Amino acid sequence: MIARIRAVLALTAIASSGLALAPVQAFIVKTGIGDPTILPQFWHRIVLGALGLRVTVHGKIAAERPLMLASNHISWSDILAISSVAKVCFIAKSELGGWPIFGTLARLQRTVFVERERRRKSGEQASELATRLARGDVMVLFAEGSTSDGNMIMPFKSTLFGAAEMAVREHATEKVWIQPVAVSYVRLHGMPMGRQHRTLAAWMGDMDLIPHFLAILREGAIDVAIHFGEPAEFSAQSDRKLVTRRMEEEVRRMMASALRDTRRPIEAR
Repeated sequence: MIARIRAVLALTAIASSGLALAPVQAFIVKTGIGDPTILPQFWHRIVLGALGLRVTVHGKIAAERPLMLASNHISWSDILAISSVAKVCFIAKSELGGWPIFGTLARLQRTVFVERERRRKSGEQASELATRLARGDVMVLFAEGSTSDGNMIMPFKSTLFGAAEMAVREHATEKVWIQPVAVSYVRLHGMPMGRQHRTLAAWMGDMDLIPHFLAILREGAIDVAIHFGEPAEFSAQSDRKLVTRRMEEEVRRMMASALRDTRRPIEAR
């Protein structure tokens, strides 16, 4: 009974706050009046609190611009966690844009939708990303191209790192900064997660979103660690594939460290 009451209250808080903030955010995005990154960050913090997810931050987002964040990807909740601690926009698969409710929410956060399987459009999409980077938007790239089980990092794909190349080439930008970010799910109800329990947070393959969302809501009390690594310069002389491998190795290192080091006390942010 208590769990059901908690779920109802959480869903009420998420829905009511979303309905209240969405029209304001739509006005900001359409008119350009105000900062379009503030309300998404505020709402994501509300959603995280309602779900019982606690985020801790290690390091900090780079101050340099233009900036792209290269992150691993485990679940839809990664978006909430990263956005709750940094004013960012996301790069997402085009399918998300057609989803009811979630597609609208993504557009309100000014997500760039990409069709990763259509090579003919990759140049056009990279150009759009380059324009956003040159304008000062911090773009989050989930560089694996898919979600993992939370225990490992899959190989990073170098294709969309081409946006950094294009920003340098087309927008007279001397350099773009690329910063590695590691997302790790580390505790469940205060206890360190093992390999088996870590998959509870993972949203993989063809899993339906709503049942997974409700499962996270029922479970609650999950700790998420966000690690920001050292940013790397990307200039006209940089090798995209080498930079991609460097980002992958750094994210892999930070995630491995986070999963090993679960004994330290956590201070939520």
